[in-house]
Amino acid sequence: MIGLLAQLWPWLALAALGAYHGINPAMGWLFAVALGLQERSRRAVLEALLPIALGHEASIALAVAVVSAVELVAAPSLLRIGGAVVLVLFGLFKLLRPGAHPRWVGMRVSRTDLVAWSFLMSTAHGAGLMLFPILLGLGQIGSTAEDLPTIRPSMATLVTDLGAVLVHTLAMLVVMAIVAVVVYEKIGLAVLRRAWINLDLLWAVTVVWAGVVTLFT
Repeated sequence: MIGLLAQLWPWLALAALGAYHGINPAMGWLFAVALGLQERSRRAVLEALLPIALGHEASIALAVAVVSAVELVAAPSLLRIGGAVVLVLFGLFKLLRPGAHPRWVGMRVSRTDLVAWSFLMSTAHGAGLMLFPILLGLGQIGSTAEDLPTIRPSMATLVTDLGAVLVHTLAMLVVMAIVAVVVYEKIGLAVLRRAWINLDLLWAVTVVWAGVVTLFT
């Protein structure tokens, strides 16, 4: 049972992180709801979600690819330390500069614009960086007795990387769709004025915490 949980927890963590991104209005549901209200159509809300998810997926995939590439040339201990330091520094940057992210020029956007916007926002928020500790748990970053880089079979690498990206993005898309439809149909954007939680602050603290945990585990 313990062994099964040890194998499942990284995938559950990927899904949980995706769900968090789905809840966070900065990741796209707020934009989708605004477009729906502008068009007065729930269909417009739903049609905006897939391009947003694709942009987020591209950002996540880029981060996973970078980790996999660096793994081929860096010792596991150095990769762990380097990744942890990057997480901490990025989290501190977001704490000091919470407004440092792309800003769109208007609401009249195409699906391609939505993909590009989502990619930029996800990258600027360090969405892919947070997958680093989880990739460690997936066994993508192993260690040897000599503490040398280990080149994994390319097919196994591809399958694991693709699975990580898909699980994370699917969880985000499902949660984002639920939140967007509920807000559009029942609540309205006024809820952001009445019951707003500073998710950017929570995210920055979480990034720092993840870096510290990664560094000392």
